[in-house]
Amino acid sequence: MHEEELVSSTELAKALSVSHRTIQRWIAAGTIEAEFRTAGGQYRFSIDKVRDQLRAIEHD
Repeated sequence: MHEEELVSSTELAKALSVSHRTIQRWIAAGTIEAEFRTAGGQYRFSIDKVRDQLRAIEHD
């Protein structure tokens, strides 16, 4: 089974061509969810899952 790569919020912002602040707003609003949070409080995301979350919102 292929293990999915998890990325930081900065890497996610680059992959989605949005600002880091946009990622922060989406997290605060509950628009996107992280896979987990590190002991230091940093989020880790699956790019594909975040894209799915955003697509679901577009179709509502």
